Amino acid sequence: MMTPDQRYFFDLRGYLHLRDVLSPEELAPAQAAADRYINMPPEEWPPEFGADLERRDLTGYQHGFAFDKSLEVLTRHPTTWPILMELTDRRPRFNGGTLGYNRHGHGFHYLHAGWRPSKQPDVRRFYIQDGQVRCTDFIFFFYLSDVFPGDGGLIVLPGSHKAHFDRPRAMFYLGSEDDENRDYVADTVPPGVHNVCARAGDVFIMPEHLMHGALTWKPRDRDRRFLILRYNVQHMLTGQRRPFPEAIRQRLDPETIDLLELAPYYEYKDIVKQRENID
Repeated sequence: MMTPDQRYFFDLRGYLHLRDVLSPEELAPAQAAADRYINMPPEEWPPEFGADLERRDLTGYQHGFAFDKSLEVLTRHPTTWPILMELTDRRPRFNGGTLGYNRHGHGFHYLHAGWRPSKQPDVRRFYIQDGQVRCTDFIFFFYLSDVFPGDGGLIVLPGSHKAHFDRPRAMFYLGSEDDENRDYVADTVPPGVHNVCARAGDVFIMPEHLMHGALTWKPRDRDRRFLILRYNVQHMLTGQRRPFPEAIRQRLDPETIDLLELAPYYEYKDIVKQRENID
C-alpha cells in the first residue's frame, strides 16, 4: 500500500513522482528495447505493432509494453504494485501500454483529461475508502530518458482531479485548443501548472482525470521516451472489451494475461492471490 506521505500527497495534488524505481539492470534492457522499436522500419513492425509517424505532438508506438519482456514486466513492477493494489482495492485491470516518443519538432499537446465533471459525473471516480485512496482509471509513466527543466514534456494541473467545474478553454494557454492552429508553440510553465522533470528510471503516477498535456519539446540532441501504462478496476469496462489483439496476447506472460482480463468485483485474480497471499 501507499505510505502515509504518498497517500496525503496523491490525494492533495493528484499525482506521485517516484524516483529511481528502475535499477540499472532493469533500465538498460528496457531502454534498448524501446530504441529497437522506435528505430525499426515500419515494414518490419510485427503484427499489430505500429505508430502514427505523422502525429504532430507525440509518436505513440502501439502496444509498446508487449514489444519486449523487459517492458512487459513493468506492468507489475514490485515498487508500483502496492500502489496499484491500493488504488484498485486489489482489483486491477491493465488496460493498455503505449511507448511514447517526443523529438524536436513535436508540438504542444493541449491540456485535457479523460473525464469532464459536467458530462461524466458518475465515471472515473477518485475517492477515499477505509483510509485508503481509490481510483478507477489511472496511468503509470515509466520514464526511459531524462527530462530537464526547460526541455518541455508532460505538464499537469495539480488538484484538478477533484475539480467540479470544466476548465475555461482560454485558461493557462490561450489559443492552444484551436483545431486550426497546428503550429501553436507552448514552452512556458504558468503559475498553477507543474512540468514533470523526470529522470530515466522514474515513474509518474496520475489519475486519468487529472488535467494534463505536454509542452513543445525543445532539445535538438535529446528525445523523451516513456512507457504509458493504463489501468482501471477489473469490473469496470472503459473502451474496448478486448483492447489487445490476439497477436499481442500470444506474446504475453500468463501473469500479464490475468492482469488485463475483466473480472467481477467480488473475485480476486490469481496474480493478486499469489502476490497478496489471499486464500
